[in-house]
Amino acid sequence: MTIDKIFLFNKETIKQLEEITKFKGKTQTETLQELIEDEYKKIRVKKKLEALDKLAGCLTGKIGDIDLKQIRIERAIHRVKYKD
Repeated sequence: MTIDKIFLFNKETIKQLEEITKFKGKTQTETLQELIEDEYKKIRVKKKLEALDKLAGCLTGKIGDIDLKQIRIERAIHRVKYKD
């Protein structure tokens, strides 16, 4: 499905677009579509990496300043000390 859309570019950008399309042997529409798709792929990868970093932070056992492993150790020590 295609949609007509009108964009306004300055003269220098138009010259650059024309040069790119001539070099690639593609139409301006094909060139712009390809450039947008490539840029969007980069954004998607960046978002996925950011999400992965957040997930990796969850797997450390830390929630904010709280270390779950340290809490478990302290509870175990407490149980051993006050078992009697």
